[in-house]
Amino acid sequence: MINIGFGNSVVAGRILAIINPKSSPMRKLKEEAKESNRLIDATEGRRTRSVIILDSNHVVLSSIQPETISMRFAAQRSDLKIEEDQQS
Repeated sequence: MINIGFGNSVVAGRILAIINPKSSPMRKLKEEAKESNRLIDATEGRRTRSVIILDSNHVVLSSIQPETISMRFAAQRSDLKIEEDQQS
C-alpha cells in the first residue's frame, strides 16, 4: 500500500501512472472518470496535485505531489526487494 495523503492508501501493484494534473488532457481524463463513476477523490477538499491511474481504469486524485508519491512507491519497491533477497 502507498500512502497518498490523509490516511488514504492505494495498492502499489495496481498503479500504472502518477501524473501532474495541470495539463489539459489530465483535466479531460478527470472529467471523463467523474462522468463514468471511476473517479476517487482523496484530496480531502484540498488542491489536486497528482492524478493516479490504476489498472482498473480508476482515476485517483491526491493532494500530495507526484514526486513524493513516486518516492514512496520506489521506497516500498526497494523494501520488497530487500525482503526477497533476505529470503533467498
